[in-house]
Formats: sequence, structure tokens, C-alpha cells
Amino acid sequence: MLPGVTTTWSLLDLDGALRASWAADTSSPDYRTQWQPDNPAWGHCDITALIVNDLFGGDLVVGEVHLAGEQHGYHWWNRLPNGIDLDLTREQFRRGEQVSAERVVERPPGPLPRRWDAYLLLRTRVAAHLGRLPEPA
Repeated sequence: MLPGVTTTWSLLDLDGALRASWAADTSSPDYRTQWQPDNPAWGHCDITALIVNDLFGGDLVVGEVHLAGEQHGYHWWNRLPNGIDLDLTREQFRRGEQVSAERVVERPPGPLPRRWDAYLLLRTRVAAHLGRLPEPA
């Protein structure tokens, strides 16, 4: 890249890079055995939301996932600085799961206590498609 030239990505660029980068080895260990190539977003919401946050800033939002009246973990997405919610992994829910009790959470400082290696691996794969990414917030 030339000095002084800014890289610009569209949401389509980011979406394509993420889809090409999601895999079983970056899916949440809690759900990894259920990951399938025909549902690549499965188990990727947390680290995907962090990468979107790296690129666009804004807030991290988390909600409870419920299926048939029972809680089945949490779902993460982004609220962009302009207030628009952006959820690039919502499609993973194909069995009628409902997300409720949403709340904005602070990004953990420094290395994540959980899933740091998967986050770094996904960032590396996304960067292979988009070019150099901003440093984590």
C-alpha cells in the first residue's frame, strides 16, 4: 500500500472474507462438534463480533439464546457507532432459536480469557482476504 493511502472495505468485503475464513477449528469448542460447512457461521459469533469491532468500532452486544424454552448459551453481535446493529452470524440459528435479554458489554482488555487463539487465527484468515487489519481495540 502507498503511504497516506487508506484501505477501504465494504461490508460485502468483510462478509465474504469471514465466510471464507470460518471453519471448524475456529468455531466455539462448546459447539464445534455441531459445526458443518453448510452452516459456517455456527459457533463464530463472539470472535466475529470482535473482528467487526476491530474494523468499525462501536459496541459489543450479547444476548441469551433460547430454544424450546431452555437457554442454550449466548449470542454476540455489533452495534456500529451510528447505532445500527450488525449481526454477521445470525443465520447460524436454523432451529427456531430466539435471542433475548440483549445488553451492551465492554470489550475485555488485552488477550481474551477464552478463545484468544481462535480469534487470532480468524483475524489472520480474514486479513489474508482483506489485507492488513487495524490492531485490536
